Amino acid sequence: MNKGIFFIIAAAMLWGTTGTSQAFAPVGAMPLTVGTLRLLIGGAGLLIVAVAGRSFTGSKFNPIHLIGGAVLVAIYQIAFFSAVKLTGVAVGTIVAIGSGPAFAGVLSRVILKEHLNKKWYLATIFAVIGCALLVLSGEDDISVNPLGILYALISGFGYAGYTMTAKVMLARAKGNAVLALLFFGAALIMLPVLFIYDISWLSTTKGVISMAHLGLLATTLAYIFFAKGLKTLTVAKTTTLSLAEPLTASFLGIAVLGESLNMMVGLGMMCLLSGILILSLEKRSPADTE
Repeated sequence: MNKGIFFIIAAAMLWGTTGTSQAFAPVGAMPLTVGTLRLLIGGAGLLIVAVAGRSFTGSKFNPIHLIGGAVLVAIYQIAFFSAVKLTGVAVGTIVAIGSGPAFAGVLSRVILKEHLNKKWYLATIFAVIGCALLVLSGEDDISVNPLGILYALISGFGYAGYTMTAKVMLARAKGNAVLALLFFGAALIMLPVLFIYDISWLSTTKGVISMAHLGLLATTLAYIFFAKGLKTLTVAKTTTLSLAEPLTASFLGIAVLGESLNMMVGLGMMCLLSGILILSLEKRSPADTE
């Protein structure tokens, strides 16, 4: 079995802790400012790790890839928060997360010429259905805003796009250096947000703890794992395995936040787990390697 699978699942599990962490964040912590600070702290952490590990030594970067990748990371963040604001958490999350693997499949097939086998299609269908069931389980009033849907699709494209860009960059550069530049670059793009909205909550103990977790664990450590996994897996498979994120978030919501476990949540978790297992138990093929 390709060990890259475990690295991507580990990264997704760390991402899955973000919702629980934000639940303990101080009142007044807006999602957009939290997302910007997360990129800033996480990107800085990745830079420190990359410099300490001499990841920049011998690495070569295409300026177009660097700028384009950083912009795509920022687009992914900004578009997601815009989608949630306009069309609600449920619809925004389903469209953004669910469209990511689809966009990744198209981009990787057309641009990178990666092979998409039947197991990938089956696993992706299971995972997206599972994600939809989990998100919809707690929503009684669903509203659909066309502009919100568009933003959610843009967010999904942004995620697939920066994953593909990172994959291309990994051919000539080390993983920690690649992700450090992309995420710190995205943080600089989003920096004006911190001067527009209130961030006084950051001076509180809760604020420091929540952002340390989101920045250093759910971003720096998570993307160190992500880079290791992406190095040996296709872009399409990576994005589908990343749907371990909502599975982890749901488990923590039940175990830590006391959220209810109903039939829809149970079915959603089973579908997600099934999709992940289909890919995880697949034998390693030449298409998964560099």
